Amino acid sequence: MGDVEGPDAEGALGVGAGRFAPSPTSELHLGNLRTALVAWLLARSSGRRFVVRIEDLDTARVAAAPQVAAGQLRDLEALGLDWDGAVVRQSDRLDLYADALSRLPTYECFCTRREIAESASAPHDDGYRPYSGTCRRLTAAERAAKRAARPPALRVDAGAASETVRDLWHGDVTGLVDDFVVRRGDGAYAYNLAVVVDDLAQGVDQVVRGDDLLSSSPRQAWLIGRLGGRAPEYAHVPLVVNEAGRRLAKRDGAVTLADLALTGTDAAGVRSLLGHSLGLNEPGEPVSASELLDRWDSSALPRAPWVYPAS
Repeated sequence: MGDVEGPDAEGALGVGAGRFAPSPTSELHLGNLRTALVAWLLARSSGRRFVVRIEDLDTARVAAAPQVAAGQLRDLEALGLDWDGAVVRQSDRLDLYADALSRLPTYECFCTRREIAESASAPHDDGYRPYSGTCRRLTAAERAAKRAARPPALRVDAGAASETVRDLWHGDVTGLVDDFVVRRGDGAYAYNLAVVVDDLAQGVDQVVRGDDLLSSSPRQAWLIGRLGGRAPEYAHVPLVVNEAGRRLAKRDGAVTLADLALTGTDAAGVRSLLGHSLGLNEPGEPVSASELLDRWDSSALPRAPWVYPAS
């Protein structure tokens, strides 16, 4: 099992990899842990490496990142999940993102979030609003005037591309690729750029995450192609939702390992709970991670959101 220091085993031995990549903003809740478990099961059952990456680029939200990330790793270990190589931190990889950015067609964008939100484009399921290309049409003089007022973000010039990805459970998914942000106005590299660069560097060819991120896959697959790679196998997992049907969050009560321990449910109990939600064991049945792996069948994954707590 890797620690949190040192270089990652990028593309080790040419073996593909699956990954779990949390942002260290808060403790992992049951939705995060369930996705991590599915990612681990899918990677291990297909002979892939399993890598863990800490996505800590958003410095405004991850002030306590080292402590939070350490807790997240302890939670994964408590569930019996292991990983290969060192845990990678995005904040240590800025040179990689700068190099990738230099190889992309980009243009400056001065639009505020409010201006984009008020545009005619309807948001995707993940809340993302496709960009209309306003700043691509600015003249050099107009860009110079705006640059004096605020630092620009950089958007990739996608040329109204379209991309189709293959998802293990959703099949073919096609989406338009808008001119998405690759570097923010504050100089921080955007998620869509960093995640693609990291996946390419680590040999990740299997991406497991929540259904709410499905619509971002065509953008990322297109970018992977522009950087000389091949799109991974995508596998988007049904969400964990509360009784009102909203995506599970910490405000929903005892949803983290620490919270659940206070109610008498230890990590082994949480593993059994998650396994049951995947149809792998009976309610309350003691089961190890290796036993879940022996029972894993990706074709039998329940396709409806998991409601927690069940009414």
